[in-house]
Amino acid sequence: MDFEHSPKARALIARMRAFIDARVRPAEAAYRAELDNGPDWRNWRQPAVVEALKRDAREAGLWNLFLTDTQDGTGLSNVDYAPLAELTGSIGFAAEVFNCSAPDTGNMEVLARYGSAAQRERWLAPLLDGTIRSAFCMTEPDVASSDATNMQATAIVDGDAIVLNGRKWWSSGIGHPHCRVLIFMGLTDPAGERHRRHSMVLVPLPTPGVTIERMLPVFGDFDAPHGHGEVVFDNVRVPVDHVIAGPGRGFEIAQGRLGPGRIHHCMRLIGVAEHALALLCARARSRSAFGKPLAGLGGNADIIADARIAIDQARLLTLRAAWMIDTVGVHAAMSEISQIKVVAPNVAQRVVDAAIQIHGGAGVSDDVPLARLFAQARVLRLADGPDEVHRAMIARFEQQRQAGAAP
Repeated sequence: MDFEHSPKARALIARMRAFIDARVRPAEAAYRAELDNGPDWRNWRQPAVVEALKRDAREAGLWNLFLTDTQDGTGLSNVDYAPLAELTGSIGFAAEVFNCSAPDTGNMEVLARYGSAAQRERWLAPLLDGTIRSAFCMTEPDVASSDATNMQATAIVDGDAIVLNGRKWWSSGIGHPHCRVLIFMGLTDPAGERHRRHSMVLVPLPTPGVTIERMLPVFGDFDAPHGHGEVVFDNVRVPVDHVIAGPGRGFEIAQGRLGPGRIHHCMRLIGVAEHALALLCARARSRSAFGKPLAGLGGNADIIADARIAIDQARLLTLRAAWMIDTVGVHAAMSEISQIKVVAPNVAQRVVDAAIQIHGGAGVSDDVPLARLFAQARVLRLADGPDEVHRAMIARFEQQRQAGAAP
């Protein structure tokens, strides 16, 4: 197992760190000041500072770093991309600056891997250029969507069209003022083989019958300017050539999409945890109580040590999963991907919570970013599969492995 970064990756790491420190981090206050974070997404605007940073990042060659494809991306391995994603994790909008933010990364990977030539030309090209954004509509409010076979929304082929009906929610990115396309997952053949029933369909915005009813707040925050929408599809008709890879391929595409997407989340969460630990240590050094710095009070030294150990363990497990994806592929690495999907959000949540505690009242204010970091970590224990589903998958793979190894 070799986690050594290539010379190309090492150079990118140094350049990205310098760009973030010099340009992105100083712009965070301006970014927050430009946001309208109210419930009416129609008033949201993309902060101008982001578009300026995107132009500069692209000119600096810090663009589409997540794509391992040398034609559309940088050709980095997942192991090489991991530290770059980690660097973006500490600042909520940093990933977008480098055109590496969800859900666009997953949608671009779907189009690059499964899209037709026409679909790639119409949607992948502008997504790679960063001129449009996208959304992914899979989760439904009325069923346990961690089991894709539960889905009730339909995508029925009708001649040369496909008709979409249903209600989706937590459709991340659909509130962004630059969102121009979404991927809808629906049931096409209820009687088909379990994993051949669903289809994924590209839906341009706006399209008649698509209604964004509201944005859902996350811990009271609407996550402007991208948001998480509840969306109704009422007899939405699009040409059948908008189906990705053909009817019945939805579950296969979802598995291919979620593998890299999950590991990207985990990489960024390591950055979240590192940033929280840095804030924790700075506060512990600078703040005194009862005549001592906080770092020397109670069990705070143990808390700092445990955080350091946990972050390094999570990083090593994430790198191992990335190495397996690079060497044996997503499907052979499913247990490892599920392992990091459980570990990384939980570690980040614990470290952020410890940092909040040592900051006292300031920790839950907007004076430091810890409340936002906590929300991000907590949400990712649900998004892309809750902890319980991933633990069940890990257990199943382990039982299979043990049974195969038994004498």
